[in-house]
Formats: sequence, C-alpha cells, structure tokens
Amino acid sequence: MSVDLHFVDTNVLVYLFDADAPAKQEVARRIIVEQADMIVLSTQILSEFYVSVTRKLAVPLSAEAARGEIEDLAMFRIQPIGVRTVKAATLRSETSTLSYWDALVIETATEAGAVRLVTEDLQHGQSFGGLRVVDPFTS
Repeated sequence: MSVDLHFVDTNVLVYLFDADAPAKQEVARRIIVEQADMIVLSTQILSEFYVSVTRKLAVPLSAEAARGEIEDLAMFRIQPIGVRTVKAATLRSETSTLSYWDALVIETATEAGAVRLVTEDLQHGQSFGGLRVVDPFTS
C-alpha cells in the first residue's frame, strides 16, 4: 500500500508555536497528528523553522527549545537537498514568477514524491505537475 506524501511548508510548522494565531495553531496541530504517516519535510524547512520560531514569533522559542523541536520534526521523512535540486529550483525560478525559495520547496517536494504541498504561501489548488498546493487555512 503506497502513501500519498504531503510536503509540509515552514509556515504550517511555525503555527504550531504561534499563540497569536490560535485557529491556525489548531489546524497545524491537526495536520501533524492526523497526517503524520504522510508528512515529508526537507532540510530547508527545518532550517527555516529554526530561524522563524527563534526570531519571528511574538514569544520566540529559545534556541535550545527550537533544537528540541527539530529533533521531534526529524522523526518525519526528511528530503535532503542536493545540487540537482538546487539547479532545478534555479531554472524554475528563472522561468516563472516564483521566488527561488518557493521554487526550491516545489522541486524538493516533487523529488520526494509528494502529491500535496501544504502551505499558505502559494495559491490554493495550484498544480506543479503531479504536486498540488493545499492551503489548510482557507475556508
């Protein structure tokens, strides 16, 4: 039995710790609990998560707490980013309106075999080949 992988973007993970957005926090928690066996992350997502939760939240996590959360997140499938993925992302960014960082997320999710990209940063329903964008915070 194959599993439809869901690549989860940084913003969803950050909402787990954002007390200023309780509705989004609950949605993010549901995703992590209910889709745990389908979640794939990347080394980029873990890096962005660390910076966001230690510097961008109204009540940031300590560096130590953030490292502990990364240890927990590392239990999910982690897609590394190699040179081939970086090259593909640069090309996608050059030939589209996407930022390099969004293009890297898309290329990494595709390389991981994900069918859904769970994010609020791209247009809900948008498709990139076999990868479909799902904004979990839309009504």
